[in-house]
Amino acid sequence: MAADNVASLFAPLEIGNITLPNRIVVSPMCQYSSEDGFANDWHLVHLGSRAAGGASLVITEATAVTAEGRISPRDLGLWKDEHIIPLKRIVDFLHGLGAFAGVQLAHAGRKASMSPPWMGERIMAVEEGGWDEVVAPSPIPFAPHYKQPTQLDEAGIKRIVEAFAQAARRAVLAGFDVIEIHAAHGYLLHEFLSPLSNHRSDTYGSSLENRLRFLMQVVDAVRDWWPEEKPLFVRISATDWADAGWNVQSSIALAAQLRLRKVDLIDVSSGGLVPGVKIPVGPGYQTHFSEQIRRHTGVLTGTVGMITEPAQADHILRTGQADLVLMAREFLRDPYWALHAADDLGQRIAWPVQYLRAAGGAVPSREPITADEAESLRLA
Repeated sequence: MAADNVASLFAPLEIGNITLPNRIVVSPMCQYSSEDGFANDWHLVHLGSRAAGGASLVITEATAVTAEGRISPRDLGLWKDEHIIPLKRIVDFLHGLGAFAGVQLAHAGRKASMSPPWMGERIMAVEEGGWDEVVAPSPIPFAPHYKQPTQLDEAGIKRIVEAFAQAARRAVLAGFDVIEIHAAHGYLLHEFLSPLSNHRSDTYGSSLENRLRFLMQVVDAVRDWWPEEKPLFVRISATDWADAGWNVQSSIALAAQLRLRKVDLIDVSSGGLVPGVKIPVGPGYQTHFSEQIRRHTGVLTGTVGMITEPAQADHILRTGQADLVLMAREFLRDPYWALHAADDLGQRIAWPVQYLRAAGGAVPSREPITADEAESLRLA
């Protein structure tokens, strides 16, 4: 059971066929820097610098499985084979830095075809690279200034399930170590889960079992291409923070089903489905959701949100609230957070050899330092 596997921030974790050297993960962060879904030098530097900074697993931003599934026209994609080679370049670079590489597969649903945040929150017109139709489980817009979505029919659902499957196939060819399926933050899969956005009366709506169906089909389709030994994560929003919405009890039921479908870890976030809700944001405000899911289901969990200090992250793991700590904004402020955290906590961690002088004599190894190494560093 995961609840018995309590460890520190710099303890290794075996998941599937990989062993993470620490519990620090770079959470997906949209960069809005792609053209036609292609990864470029910005993504290489953005992701690579966090791997150089000591994170054990670096996950791409939400990577769309269809062109119309992007949040904005500037999002990363994996909906065609041409996307594989630039992503493989990044994966190989991350591996060369000693980090594992993850890709988050996503579909934005009713929150698609919007502008990058620095352009203001507005619909992108077709002449700006946007598109006419966005889709959702029900024809309910996210907010008045978002597009009116088209309700997906069963044929459309099947097309998107197949798109996730084909993106998983491409992820294998790109060499990724981990896939994370994005079922959080009000995007398409989350929209099907929550009764606030899913008003269907067919086999994809109404009951909890029906509302889970689309995500379960996506998980099964991804697993058909993704090797059984490779880790599969699912990111969820544990609660909508809204009355009559998705809640932690539903998340526990979902996590139990996902575990049966060979999902290795639940990445637990919250919110994003409806605007204007009151969220008690503060340090570690979501960790209790991760802990509850972990304790009730035995599945490995990751936690995210307002985690900034090394002692805080270490405490989360030592007290059994999660198995991994995922961070986004803190890695934007400090790409080398993991290296600095190891120093703060008195832990040994491998610095890039190019940075050894700045590391004050650290060595690129997690094994005890030898006498020869000590002498060479003294003379350096």
